[in-house]
Amino acid sequence: MLILLIGLLLFLATHSIRIVAEGWRGRQIARLGEKPWKGLYALLSALGLGLTVWGFGLAGAEAQFLWHPPRWTGHLAALLTLPAFVLLVAAYVPGSRIKAVVGHPMILGVAIWAFAHLIANGRTHAMVLFGAFFIWAVLDFAAARRREPTAEAKARSGTAARDALVVIIGAAAWALFAAYLHGWLIGVRPFG
Repeated sequence: MLILLIGLLLFLATHSIRIVAEGWRGRQIARLGEKPWKGLYALLSALGLGLTVWGFGLAGAEAQFLWHPPRWTGHLAALLTLPAFVLLVAAYVPGSRIKAVVGHPMILGVAIWAFAHLIANGRTHAMVLFGAFFIWAVLDFAAARRREPTAEAKARSGTAARDALVVIIGAAAWALFAAYLHGWLIGVRPFG
């Protein structure tokens, strides 16, 4: 569990700098330059993510059940990840009203993804991983919304065609991941 905790700490601390130290972040970008800052940020993030994935695998061997989720929670989690995928796509497709209204769709998508996995998993290592991501996403989303203009002003931008594109791509990615990749990468098939 220690490697999982170190990985989460590194990954989420790197991604929390804007929440707790916006001024320091700005000074570091000014001191180092934007590209070196982004490079350091990417390196620390990748290292943290790698340790998290490795640590999660190791921790699974010794994990205990805190609770035994009913079967229906797995089905609910699979369905909840659909909007999480749509929100993830919305973060990268320009001109979407979804992105304009939500403001930070990737962060909200991570919160939904983490919540979905919290309700469907009862083992300690899963609670640590998904609980940490859920708490981080809620805090980061709230901080990001405080930094941004209101959603009403942003809602006027974007088109229905871009929203449709976001939903189609997100749903297709979700279906591909749920049907094939989740089982292959994680070892769990969401739909049996």
